[in-house]
Amino acid sequence: MRRFRLTAVLAAAALTIGLFAAPAAQADSISPDPPGANDWTCKPSSVHPYPVVLVPGTFETMYKNWALFSPVLKNQGYCVFSLNYGVVNGVPASGPIRDSAAELATFVRSVLGATGAKQVDLVGHSQGGMMPRYYIGFLDGAKYVHHLVGIAPSNHGTQGLIAPSPAGMILDTTATSTLCQACADQHAGSAFMTELNSIGDAVPGPSYTVISTRYDEVVTPYTSQALVGPLKQVSNLVLQDYCPLDTFEHDQSPNDPNVWSLVSNALLQSGPADPRYRPECV
Repeated sequence: MRRFRLTAVLAAAALTIGLFAAPAAQADSISPDPPGANDWTCKPSSVHPYPVVLVPGTFETMYKNWALFSPVLKNQGYCVFSLNYGVVNGVPASGPIRDSAAELATFVRSVLGATGAKQVDLVGHSQGGMMPRYYIGFLDGAKYVHHLVGIAPSNHGTQGLIAPSPAGMILDTTATSTLCQACADQHAGSAFMTELNSIGDAVPGPSYTVISTRYDEVVTPYTSQALVGPLKQVSNLVLQDYCPLDTFEHDQSPNDPNVWSLVSNALLQSGPADPRYRPECV
Protein backbone atom coordinates (compact mmCIF):
# COMPACT_ATOMS: atom_id res chain seq x y z
CA MET A 1 0.00 0.00 0.00
CA ARG A 2 1.34 3.37 -0.92
CA ARG A 3 2.10 5.67 2.03
CA PHE A 4 2.10 9.44 2.20
CA ARG A 5 4.02 11.99 4.21
CA LEU A 6 2.03 13.28 7.17
CA THR A 7 2.13 16.89 6.08
CA ALA A 8 0.58 16.04 2.73
CA VAL A 9 -2.12 13.95 4.37
CA LEU A 10 -3.06 16.66 6.84
CA ALA A 11 -3.17 19.26 4.10
CA ALA A 12 -5.52 17.07 2.11
CA ALA A 13 -7.57 16.42 5.23
CA ALA A 14 -7.93 20.13 5.90
CA LEU A 15 -8.98 20.70 2.30
CA THR A 16 -11.55 17.94 2.39
CA ILE A 17 -12.93 19.05 5.75
CA GLY A 18 -13.39 22.50 4.30
CA LEU A 19 -15.93 21.04 1.90
CA PHE A 20 -18.11 20.29 4.92
CA ALA A 21 -17.50 23.55 6.73
CA ALA A 22 -20.45 25.05 8.55
CA PRO A 23 -21.78 28.53 7.79
CA ALA A 24 -20.09 31.45 9.49
CA ALA A 25 -22.91 31.64 12.00
CA GLN A 26 -21.77 28.25 13.34
CA ALA A 27 -18.42 29.51 14.53
CA ASP A 28 -18.19 26.80 17.17
CA SER A 29 -18.35 23.97 14.66
CA ILE A 30 -16.30 22.87 11.66
CA SER A 31 -19.16 20.92 10.12
CA PRO A 32 -22.95 20.86 10.00
CA ASP A 33 -24.84 18.65 12.39
CA PRO A 34 -25.57 15.17 11.08
CA PRO A 35 -29.23 14.86 10.00
CA GLY A 36 -31.41 14.22 13.04
CA ALA A 37 -28.71 15.13 15.56
CA ASN A 38 -28.36 17.94 18.08
CA ASP A 39 -32.00 18.81 18.60
CA TRP A 40 -31.52 20.34 22.02
CA THR A 41 -35.28 20.33 22.67
CA CYS A 42 -35.46 16.52 22.39
CA LYS A 43 -36.61 14.65 25.48
CA PRO A 44 -35.92 10.92 25.83
CA SER A 45 -38.89 8.56 25.89
CA SER A 46 -39.48 5.73 28.33
CA VAL A 47 -38.67 3.32 25.50
CA HIS A 48 -35.33 5.03 24.75
CA PRO A 49 -34.38 6.76 28.00
CA TYR A 50 -30.71 7.32 27.14
CA PRO A 51 -29.67 9.99 24.63
CA VAL A 52 -27.23 8.63 22.07
CA VAL A 53 -24.00 10.58 21.57
CA LEU A 54 -22.18 9.78 18.32
CA VAL A 55 -18.41 10.24 18.56
CA PRO A 56 -16.43 10.46 15.29
CA GLY A 57 -13.00 9.02 14.58
CA THR A 58 -9.62 10.53 13.80
CA PHE A 59 -9.76 13.28 11.15
CA GLU A 60 -13.54 12.82 10.90
CA THR A 61 -16.17 15.48 11.41
CA MET A 62 -19.43 14.52 13.05
CA TYR A 63 -21.18 15.09 9.71
CA LYS A 64 -18.85 12.93 7.64
CA ASN A 65 -18.86 10.08 10.14
CA TRP A 66 -22.53 10.03 11.06
CA ALA A 67 -24.58 11.62 8.25
CA LEU A 68 -26.10 8.25 7.32
CA PHE A 69 -26.54 6.53 10.69
CA SER A 70 -27.72 9.53 12.70
CA PRO A 71 -31.14 9.76 10.97
CA VAL A 72 -31.57 5.99 11.36
CA LEU A 73 -31.29 6.32 15.13
CA LYS A 74 -33.48 9.42 15.14
CA ASN A 75 -36.19 7.54 13.24
CA GLN A 76 -35.97 4.77 15.83
CA GLY A 77 -36.99 7.30 18.47
CA TYR A 78 -33.69 8.25 20.08
CA CYS A 79 -32.52 11.70 21.02
CA VAL A 80 -29.31 11.87 19.01
CA PHE A 81 -26.34 14.14 19.59
CA SER A 82 -22.87 14.45 18.11
CA LEU A 83 -19.80 16.64 18.39
CA ASN A 84 -16.52 17.61 16.81
CA TYR A 85 -13.52 17.44 19.14
CA GLY A 86 -9.75 17.59 19.20
CA VAL A 87 -9.56 20.21 16.45
CA VAL A 88 -5.97 21.32 15.82
CA ASN A 89 -5.15 23.61 12.89
CA GLY A 90 -8.61 22.95 11.51
CA VAL A 91 -8.18 19.17 11.56
CA PRO A 92 -10.75 17.37 13.75
CA ALA A 93 -9.94 14.61 16.23
CA SER A 94 -6.20 15.08 15.82
CA GLY A 95 -5.33 16.65 19.18
CA PRO A 96 -4.18 14.94 22.39
CA ILE A 97 -6.71 12.28 23.29
CA ARG A 98 -6.74 13.22 26.97
CA ASP A 99 -7.88 16.71 25.98
CA SER A 100 -10.48 15.29 23.61
CA ALA A 101 -11.89 13.16 26.43
CA ALA A 102 -12.31 16.33 28.50
CA GLU A 103 -14.22 17.89 25.60
CA LEU A 104 -16.48 14.85 25.50
CA ALA A 105 -17.09 15.20 29.24
CA THR A 106 -18.25 18.78 28.75
CA PHE A 107 -20.49 17.78 25.85
CA VAL A 108 -22.11 14.93 27.80
CA ARG A 109 -22.86 17.32 30.66
CA SER A 110 -24.61 19.62 28.18
CA VAL A 111 -26.65 16.72 26.76
CA LEU A 112 -27.71 15.56 30.21
CA GLY A 113 -28.60 19.10 31.22
CA ALA A 114 -30.72 19.68 28.13
CA THR A 115 -32.51 16.32 28.10
CA GLY A 116 -32.88 15.70 31.81
CA ALA A 117 -31.45 12.20 31.36
CA LYS A 118 -29.20 10.67 34.00
CA GLN A 119 -26.94 8.80 31.57
CA VAL A 120 -26.10 8.61 27.88
CA ASP A 121 -25.24 5.85 25.45
CA LEU A 122 -22.04 6.54 23.49
CA VAL A 123 -21.51 5.17 19.99
CA GLY A 124 -18.07 5.86 18.59
CA HIS A 125 -15.98 4.96 15.56
CA SER A 126 -12.25 4.22 15.71
CA GLN A 127 -10.70 6.81 18.08
CA GLY A 128 -14.28 7.77 18.93
CA GLY A 129 -14.93 4.26 20.22
CA MET A 130 -11.80 4.23 22.35
CA MET A 131 -11.41 7.82 23.58
CA PRO A 132 -14.61 7.65 25.70
CA ARG A 133 -12.92 4.97 27.78
CA TYR A 134 -10.53 7.64 29.05
CA TYR A 135 -13.51 9.84 29.94
CA ILE A 136 -15.18 6.89 31.67
CA GLY A 137 -12.13 5.66 33.54
CA PHE A 138 -10.20 8.83 34.36
CA LEU A 139 -12.63 11.77 34.19
CA ASP A 140 -15.48 10.49 36.34
CA GLY A 141 -17.55 9.51 33.31
CA ALA A 142 -18.55 6.04 34.49
CA LYS A 143 -21.55 7.40 36.40
CA TYR A 144 -22.84 9.20 33.30
CA VAL A 145 -22.43 6.47 30.66
CA HIS A 146 -24.89 3.61 30.40
CA HIS A 147 -23.37 1.86 27.37
CA LEU A 148 -20.32 2.42 25.16
CA VAL A 149 -20.57 0.89 21.70
CA GLY A 150 -17.32 1.01 19.74
CA ILE A 151 -17.24 0.47 15.98
CA ALA A 152 -13.72 -0.62 14.99
CA PRO A 153 -12.31 1.08 18.12
CA SER A 154 -8.57 1.50 18.69
CA ASN A 155 -8.83 0.09 22.20
CA HIS A 156 -5.26 -1.17 22.43
CA GLY A 157 -3.74 0.95 19.72
CA THR A 158 -2.65 -0.19 16.30
CA GLN A 159 0.52 -1.99 15.29
CA GLY A 160 0.27 -0.84 11.71
CA LEU A 161 -1.48 2.08 10.08
CA ILE A 162 -2.87 4.87 12.21
CA ALA A 163 -6.03 6.25 10.64
CA PRO A 164 -7.69 7.11 7.33
CA SER A 165 -7.89 10.77 6.40
CA PRO A 166 -11.05 12.34 4.95
CA ALA A 167 -9.27 12.25 1.58
CA GLY A 168 -8.98 8.48 1.80
CA MET A 169 -5.23 8.46 2.39
CA ILE A 170 -3.45 6.49 5.08
CA LEU A 171 -1.00 7.72 7.70
CA ASP A 172 2.20 5.83 8.36
CA THR A 173 3.02 5.00 11.97
CA THR A 174 5.98 7.37 11.65
CA ALA A 175 3.48 10.24 11.99
CA THR A 176 4.87 12.79 14.40
CA SER A 177 3.04 13.94 17.49
CA THR A 178 3.73 17.53 16.48
CA LEU A 179 1.21 17.36 13.66
CA CYS A 180 -1.13 14.66 14.96
CA GLN A 181 -0.87 13.85 18.64
CA ALA A 182 -3.94 11.61 18.41
CA CYS A 183 -2.10 9.48 15.86
CA ALA A 184 0.89 9.04 18.15
CA ASP A 185 -1.44 8.33 21.09
CA GLN A 186 -3.09 5.50 19.14
CA HIS A 187 0.11 3.65 18.37
CA ALA A 188 0.28 0.36 20.27
CA GLY A 189 2.51 0.73 23.31
CA SER A 190 2.28 4.52 23.46
CA ALA A 191 2.30 6.28 26.81
CA PHE A 192 -1.36 7.13 26.34
CA MET A 193 -2.35 3.52 25.58
CA THR A 194 -0.35 2.31 28.56
CA GLU A 195 -2.19 4.72 30.85
CA LEU A 196 -5.61 4.02 29.33
CA ASN A 197 -5.39 0.28 29.85
CA SER A 198 -3.57 0.42 33.20
CA ILE A 199 -6.92 0.27 35.00
CA GLY A 200 -8.27 -2.59 32.93
CA ASP A 201 -10.38 -2.64 29.80
CA ALA A 202 -13.74 -2.15 31.52
CA VAL A 203 -14.45 -0.25 34.72
CA PRO A 204 -17.47 -0.93 36.94
CA GLY A 205 -20.71 0.66 35.81
CA PRO A 206 -21.10 1.03 32.04
CA SER A 207 -21.69 -1.76 29.56
CA TYR A 208 -19.28 -2.17 26.65
CA THR A 209 -19.88 -3.50 23.14
CA VAL A 210 -17.18 -3.76 20.47
CA ILE A 211 -18.02 -4.33 16.81
CA SER A 212 -14.98 -5.14 14.67
CA THR A 213 -14.38 -6.27 11.10
CA ARG A 214 -11.82 -8.84 10.03
CA TYR A 215 -11.04 -6.61 7.05
CA ASP A 216 -9.85 -3.70 9.20
CA GLU A 217 -6.69 -2.33 7.62
CA VAL A 218 -6.24 0.58 10.04
CA VAL A 219 -6.57 -0.71 13.61
CA THR A 220 -4.46 -3.83 13.36
CA PRO A 221 -4.63 -6.57 14.29
CA TYR A 222 -8.42 -6.32 14.39
CA THR A 223 -8.42 -8.61 17.42
CA SER A 224 -6.73 -5.83 19.43
CA GLN A 225 -10.04 -3.97 19.41
CA ALA A 226 -11.68 -6.49 21.75
CA LEU A 227 -12.11 -5.70 25.43
CA VAL A 228 -11.61 -8.04 28.35
CA GLY A 229 -14.37 -8.15 30.92
CA PRO A 230 -17.21 -10.23 32.34
CA LEU A 231 -19.86 -11.37 29.83
CA LYS A 232 -22.52 -9.48 31.76
CA GLN A 233 -20.62 -6.25 31.04
CA VAL A 234 -18.65 -6.75 27.80
CA SER A 235 -19.56 -8.12 24.35
CA ASN A 236 -17.09 -8.43 21.49
CA LEU A 237 -18.75 -8.91 18.10
CA VAL A 238 -16.98 -9.60 14.81
CA LEU A 239 -19.06 -8.45 11.85
CA GLN A 240 -18.25 -11.46 9.68
CA ASP A 241 -19.45 -13.87 12.39
CA TYR A 242 -22.90 -12.46 11.67
CA CYS A 243 -22.67 -11.47 8.01
CA PRO A 244 -19.89 -13.60 6.44
CA LEU A 245 -20.11 -11.91 3.04
CA ASP A 246 -19.73 -8.41 4.44
CA THR A 247 -16.29 -7.08 3.45
CA PHE A 248 -16.56 -3.56 4.90
CA GLU A 249 -13.22 -2.21 6.10
CA HIS A 250 -12.38 0.34 8.79
CA ASP A 251 -13.26 3.74 7.36
CA GLN A 252 -16.74 2.95 6.06
CA SER A 253 -17.89 0.65 8.84
CA PRO A 254 -20.19 3.33 10.37
CA ASN A 255 -22.04 3.41 7.02
CA ASP A 256 -22.70 -0.33 6.91
CA PRO A 257 -26.39 -1.28 7.40
CA ASN A 258 -25.29 -4.55 9.02
CA VAL A 259 -23.28 -2.59 11.58
CA TRP A 260 -26.32 -0.37 12.11
CA SER A 261 -28.38 -3.46 12.97
CA LEU A 262 -25.81 -4.66 15.49
CA VAL A 263 -25.56 -1.21 17.11
CA SER A 264 -29.33 -0.73 17.23
CA ASN A 265 -29.83 -4.10 18.88
CA ALA A 266 -27.03 -3.38 21.35
CA LEU A 267 -28.69 -0.12 22.40
CA LEU A 268 -31.88 -2.01 23.25
CA GLN A 269 -30.14 -4.17 25.84
CA SER A 270 -29.93 -3.45 29.55
CA GLY A 271 -26.33 -4.68 29.41
CA PRO A 272 -23.93 -5.20 26.51
CA ALA A 273 -24.99 -6.56 23.12
CA ASP A 274 -26.58 -9.99 23.06
CA PRO A 275 -24.20 -12.10 20.93
CA ARG A 276 -27.09 -14.42 20.03
CA TYR A 277 -28.78 -11.68 17.98
CA ARG A 278 -28.67 -12.27 14.23
CA PRO A 279 -29.22 -9.31 11.88
CA GLU A 280 -30.84 -9.67 8.49
CA CYS A 281 -27.67 -9.19 6.49
CA VAL A 282 -27.81 -7.01 3.39
